[in-house]
Amino acid sequence: MPSDSVLRLVWIYPDLLSTYGDQGNVLVLEQRAQRRGIPVETYYLRSADPVPEGGDIYLIGGGEDRPQILAAERLRRDGGLNRAVARGAALLAVCAGYQIMGTTFGGEEGQPVDGVGLIDISSGRGAGRAVGELAGEADPALGIPTLTGFENHMGVTQLGPGVRPLATTRVGTGNGNGTEGCHVGKVVGTYLHGPALARNPALADLLLTWAIGSQLPPLDDGWFERLRQERLAAVLPH
Repeated sequence: MPSDSVLRLVWIYPDLLSTYGDQGNVLVLEQRAQRRGIPVETYYLRSADPVPEGGDIYLIGGGEDRPQILAAERLRRDGGLNRAVARGAALLAVCAGYQIMGTTFGGEEGQPVDGVGLIDISSGRGAGRAVGELAGEADPALGIPTLTGFENHMGVTQLGPGVRPLATTRVGTGNGNGTEGCHVGKVVGTYLHGPALARNPALADLLLTWAIGSQLPPLDDGWFERLRQERLAAVLPH
């Protein structure tokens, strides 16, 4: 994204996938960009619309089984998101949206459903529902602090070669194997709600950095960091 350009955000299928305040991820990116003087345009993409390929950051949220299946079918048919990511766009995919990005995920009866094949992961149904706080140490390669959020899902997710976990879990279930989410290239997948970027502003700034192509000036987040540390202290084992 050239320095004099507008940052283009694309919120995918809010009419199908937008639970637990996931739209807040869009609002956080807007606000943190604008506080730095970066102009922003946000496109709310309905499920009947073609995916625009000129976005800088794409976001997709969580949802129920049937809307998840419909979203996967439409994204596969359209192909625009895959082309945008191949071009270099960033992507944040949450919960059901995270599972969709892989090769397969569990349908309404646990049957395998084709994902969009954008990243090498596969998801299925676990033995029970994971509900509650989730916290984990982010992959050191990302250079961001401990991640926190709220999870509510029945999924377990396996990562293929070349796909790294977003974090190692300290509290909660995440992928179901001691890890949470994934990242590869400029794609981040996660089970974190909260919304994720409101509770983890460093992750929001990482996405912005990827989109803009340069380091961002810091923001004064001291008050929020104190609140975040209090929340972590309440959640993490002593």
